[in-house]
Amino acid sequence: MSATRSTAAGKVLEVLSAFDREHPSQTLSEIAQRTGLALSTTHRVVAELAAWGALERGEDGSWHVGLRLWEIASGCPRTQILRDVALPFMQDLYEVTHENIQLAVREGTELVFVERIAGHRSVELLTMVGTRFPIASTGMGRVLLAHAPQEIQQEVLDAPLRAWTPHTVVDPKALRAQLDRIRREHVFVSDRQLSESTVAVAAPVRIGRVGPVSAALGVVITAQGASRARRLREPLLRAAHGISEELGRRTRTSS
Repeated sequence: MSATRSTAAGKVLEVLSAFDREHPSQTLSEIAQRTGLALSTTHRVVAELAAWGALERGEDGSWHVGLRLWEIASGCPRTQILRDVALPFMQDLYEVTHENIQLAVREGTELVFVERIAGHRSVELLTMVGTRFPIASTGMGRVLLAHAPQEIQQEVLDAPLRAWTPHTVVDPKALRAQLDRIRREHVFVSDRQLSESTVAVAAPVRIGRVGPVSAALGVVITAQGASRARRLREPLLRAAHGISEELGRRTRTSS
């Protein structure tokens, strides 16, 4: 038994961790199976979480994440200010492009999508708000990786990279050269790296003009419209710079 699972808090975290995009709704038995906890223990923990509002039970008897847990998560300071600042610029960028606009942050060697604007004619994506991907998998992730600490970059380069499509760059030497180019050019065109049907254009978001990179902003279009990618660079950079400057202003004001 792991040290985490041996504590009461650890059991609660195990149960909550059983829910993800692929498993949004589960029966008590399924939760026990995914966590490895005894059914009686799972029943007790689920009942406590339900009483508090972290889990809710559907009409079919299965369990899903509750509204109270979402309310607490939505107040995360790291993303709340970023989303509040970024959303007007993302809306402006959407009005210019009418394509998928996404915002993501880095957590370790993964990226997490924290905001998205999409039109009904936008290309369908594999990504959604709240989803995680290995940081080297997406164009936005590679922008974040290019500006990550050296130890994070080395960890990613030392590990096997997944080839999502035949176009995915997985050679460590080629990826390192790509990261160098991203830092020089401040924008990256990801051509069918994650999906053969999409091309992404991504840029870093800083805290101020020259501060640390806190997020990545991206536009995702259909691969059939790849010729448009270079025309998206200017409006994308303009939006990313706008977010960066406003983040810097808010940071100075609050300090």
